[in-house]
Amino acid sequence: MASSPSQFDAEIIHPPSSEAESQLSSLVYDMSQQVQMAMTNLLKMITEIDQNSLGIMEEIQKCKNSALERKKSLEEEKEQCQKAAFAVLDMLNNRD
Repeated sequence: MASSPSQFDAEIIHPPSSEAESQLSSLVYDMSQQVQMAMTNLLKMITEIDQNSLGIMEEIQKCKNSALERKKSLEEEKEQCQKAAFAVLDMLNNRD
């Protein structure tokens, strides 16, 4: 229900009591404490995520290096097998 103009004017003329101000102040303080706790928790989570991310990136780099080494090794084996196969073919062709 809407306030009548005289009630509204009375509220403007007579500001809220000190009890109401105290309650509002307490509410604002409590909210700021909750926000501060939430921000602290978020910062902890962000730090943990950053640390985990760094570990994951290091592990990915190790896997890449390992894969490159394995690829190089396999290519060397392939070349050796090809050389051996060509040597066998040459020997078979030269038997005649």
